[in-house]
Amino acid sequence: MKTKPENDTELHDKINRETGRVEWSELERHFAQGNVIYVSEELDLIDVAMRISHDDKATIARWMADAKVAKVSDLQAETWSAGGAALWAAVVHPFILVQPEKKQLH
Repeated sequence: MKTKPENDTELHDKINRETGRVEWSELERHFAQGNVIYVSEELDLIDVAMRISHDDKATIARWMADAKVAKVSDLQAETWSAGGAALWAAVVHPFILVQPEKKQLH
């Protein structure tokens, strides 16, 4: 896409409406296919989805180098499975982006 992700309000609203909490058990088959991507709690899940949709290679590469965006590891999958985790999820076909719930600051 040629537009800037931050100016694409229509796509932002669509992704935001389709983002929700999902039990890890519902994502395991997608993980087995290699389609589940971890997004660090430091990042905004919607922003990451927007950047992937807009093929913002530079930003995505930087996040990957900083381990803020990566394919879900076997250890993460095992931990989430054992703990019955629910994660925030957004779909950017063919990927499902997942993010642990952000810790509350008190």
